[in-house]
Amino acid sequence: MRIFWFRRDLRLEDNTGLYHALNSDEEVLPIFIFDPNILSQLPENDARVSFIYQQLENIQKQLKGAGKKLAVFSGDATNVFGKLIQENPITSVYTNHDYEPYARKRDKAVFQLLQQHSISFKTCKDQVIFEKDEITKSDGSPYVVYTPYSKKWKEEWNKKSIVHYPSEKLLDKIAVHSYPFLSLADIGFKTSEIKVPNFNISDNLIANYEETRNFPAIKGTSFLSTHLRFGTISIRKIAQKADQFSNKTFLNELIWREFFMQILWYFPHTINQSFKPQYDAIEWKNNKNAFQLWCEGKTGYPFVDAGMRELNATGHMHNRVRMIVASFLCKHLLIDWRWGETYFAQKLLDYEQASNVGNWQWAAGSGVDAAPYFRIFNPTEQIKKFDSDLQYIKKWIPELGTDSYPQPIVDHKEAREKCLETYKKALDKS
Repeated sequence: MRIFWFRRDLRLEDNTGLYHALNSDEEVLPIFIFDPNILSQLPENDARVSFIYQQLENIQKQLKGAGKKLAVFSGDATNVFGKLIQENPITSVYTNHDYEPYARKRDKAVFQLLQQHSISFKTCKDQVIFEKDEITKSDGSPYVVYTPYSKKWKEEWNKKSIVHYPSEKLLDKIAVHSYPFLSLADIGFKTSEIKVPNFNISDNLIANYEETRNFPAIKGTSFLSTHLRFGTISIRKIAQKADQFSNKTFLNELIWREFFMQILWYFPHTINQSFKPQYDAIEWKNNKNAFQLWCEGKTGYPFVDAGMRELNATGHMHNRVRMIVASFLCKHLLIDWRWGETYFAQKLLDYEQASNVGNWQWAAGSGVDAAPYFRIFNPTEQIKKFDSDLQYIKKWIPELGTDSYPQPIVDHKEAREKCLETYKKALDKS
């Protein structure tokens, strides 16, 4: 018997690891494991857990149509596999690659357990087009600037013949079993009121993406990121569709995602250390009261506050607004980017460690290909450029213009000067 372990690939269609697991005469037991090491850090109504569970129910529904079913467990992965090994004649375990530091550590422990029982552990590339060291400089070193990385990515993409994996056509190979399909309540969670929106990758959205993507009041974004995060759709299909258009802005965003993933692969320390080490010498003010006002959307800067209120209410924030609120936290309030990264990790439906860390370090100036430290967004000027009629801001701040709306917690000019002075002092030390 083989096992296929679902993780960040919650679909039956075009699933690389599932296809390879099913493509033999052996029966395959499909499983998902809720990991208490991750779940213990989340509230019981976490929207991402609800979304994962919803996708597992979708898979279960599809499998039932074929007279099959999925097994859903809760527990440390090595303990779950230990039990499965005792109860079944397992020859191999298949899954798809996960690149985050915690996942790599977990997979190493599972590999070592399986090895002790002479069971092979086969992992496949599925959530990206190019992974790890597939896009490098001619000397084999990693790119740390996006533009040359994206150029090489496109060169390799144009040479590549994209293969799809019709895993959905092999479901008859799935084993009949009596393992449970745990409920949300069984794992200590309940359904969230926050829902993940459906994605939109219409021809119109992709073709006009460059013109519309910076304006949060316009429905110009795809809401695709959460679905890519949990693998409910194949990246191969998305990239192929994006590449059909002469304007490559949408495709470029997909490449940014892979750029940050390879950065995290090569530089896992960047989850809690600056990519540019001299930036760890910055003397952050880290005012807890100011941080709380930022979290609640009560800074007195409308674009910042609208973004934070949108995040808190929906688990989503428009990408242009993410840049504004991140820059404000690091450079106006002089609060460590790690505080902001952690808050986003708690709230974002599409939280993906590589992109979140990469973008926060970009905003702080400390990361790869980052904005220079002296580039400081003026939140008021940003309104003029991207929400001049206040359509987005008024949606989230109905009390704007009344006495109920707070005064700015810092003066822009003073904060900017203080930021430049603080950063310069730290960087002059190195």
